[in-house]
Amino acid sequence: MTGIVVALPEELKTLTAQKIVKGQYSSLTADVLIAHAGAGEVNATRAAELLIEQGVTKLLSWGCAGGLSSHLKPGDLVLADQLMDAEGHIDTDFKVCLDWHDAFIKNVSKETLVYRGLLVEGKAIVSLSTDKQALQISTGAVAVDMESIAIAKVAQKHKVPFLAVRVIVDPMSMDLPKAINASLNEEGVVDLLKLLLYIARHPTEIPRLITLGRHFKASTKTLKKLAAQIEPLLTCNV
Repeated sequence: MTGIVVALPEELKTLTAQKIVKGQYSSLTADVLIAHAGAGEVNATRAAELLIEQGVTKLLSWGCAGGLSSHLKPGDLVLADQLMDAEGHIDTDFKVCLDWHDAFIKNVSKETLVYRGLLVEGKAIVSLSTDKQALQISTGAVAVDMESIAIAKVAQKHKVPFLAVRVIVDPMSMDLPKAINASLNEEGVVDLLKLLLYIARHPTEIPRLITLGRHFKASTKTLKKLAAQIEPLLTCNV
């Protein structure tokens, strides 16, 4: 049985129309459970452990990421073959299942281009283009997210296969709108009221928010395409 950990409601919607409360899980099929984790390392760890308690034998991190490679654009699929935590440790106590990784690439639609590489952990959102460039130079990573490495560590702890499926939202060249960080709540999720209040005080943010919205639409389109063929993608004979 596969357990899929998803951080944000918008990412969850690419897999199911079910409304899953943050911190809870539900069944996608008889052999697939989905947990709505919330953003960040702590939430991801709790969700992964919850799925392990339900008897899952594989863990998959599903969602969006920031691009750290100049050739990656919004909507591009990154299937990490290596992982690095925020302390700079690579594949010490957390590894991608390479058999599952290869099977996923074999089964994914031929129309979908898959990028491989190193996925690095972010303890917070990496907002500025200059910070993304610096992170790429120091790590060699192609993408960054806040949950995958935490899930991988739970998988390694329980000796079950792990895979990270991440789609680029913000490319390396993009500074995220300041409105995003200003409107995050303690769970790392955008508070709509805070966002609207910030925009009211800083209307010049609107164009960049519109651009980010287009990027997010491109990323969720790719995730929905993958979700439509999810069963063969979860095959892992290990």
